[in-house]
Amino acid sequence: MTLQKIGIVGVGRMGSNMARRLKEQGFTIAAVYDVQTALTEEIAQELSATACQSLSEVTRLSDAIITVVSDDAAMRFIFHNPDDHLLMNATGKLFINCATISPEVHIALHAQASKVGAKTLECPMASSISQARTGTLYLMCAGDETVYLEAQPLLKALSVSSIYTGEPGTAAQLKALVNMVMNINTAGLAEGLGLADSLGLDLNLVRQVFSQTGANSRVLETDGEDMQNREHDTYFSAAHAAKDSSIALSLGQAYGLHLPMAEAAKQQYERMIALGLGDLDKSGVSELTFRDRLQERTQTPV
Repeated sequence: MTLQKIGIVGVGRMGSNMARRLKEQGFTIAAVYDVQTALTEEIAQELSATACQSLSEVTRLSDAIITVVSDDAAMRFIFHNPDDHLLMNATGKLFINCATISPEVHIALHAQASKVGAKTLECPMASSISQARTGTLYLMCAGDETVYLEAQPLLKALSVSSIYTGEPGTAAQLKALVNMVMNINTAGLAEGLGLADSLGLDLNLVRQVFSQTGANSRVLETDGEDMQNREHDTYFSAAHAAKDSSIALSLGQAYGLHLPMAEAAKQQYERMIALGLGDLDKSGVSELTFRDRLQERTQTPV
């Protein structure tokens, strides 16, 4: 399988940095597409790629197409829009789909692509913008194992590690679990630091103690200082946290499971959205748990 000419659909912060990384690794970024046409033009000029006006043009110009879109609706649009979609004349092409979306969407896409002679690999990412730029993503990959093996040169250029999880849908399920637990941990850490602040404890000391005890977590490392300092530059937004928590809850509901902590975390991120804070990083959930912060933002009693 030839994978030298790459198309990127969705050139926001993740997609654009993946494109930059691949170009540095010797791949040709042949085509880029985004619904934000100005952004498409900007990235295309930077990477000497074609700024495509249509999705089908991306497929025509590329050997492999990486999609990095926001949600189920966006994924359905790029593959199912009746007037223009990526599966037009897609025989022999590979689609590497990196979005965190519902497993059933990946499963349906795999079946549809197979019918037109195209290949798909489901590759949700458990990493952030900086890892996309440096090629140190962690990828969970599902689909045909032969396709996973054939795509190794491209996957290795993007990631520090990848793991094959099995049939279509399994990587999306696993990613939903990863984000569910991460979102719970983030909301829990925000409550712990908020309570510590109300108690008048030194938050530097609190974070140090947390790091050496059962309160430790990867979220403490990535978000703890940001919560303390109110630095919420967006690496993974509260809006995405709410969306991903909903995916996990839907999976639980399908099996008759009650997931109260996942539901409580989702409600916190939805509350952020309602307050106009959905574009903040997930660390911004601490704005709801420190005694004076929410009142400051809303000018109403907490």
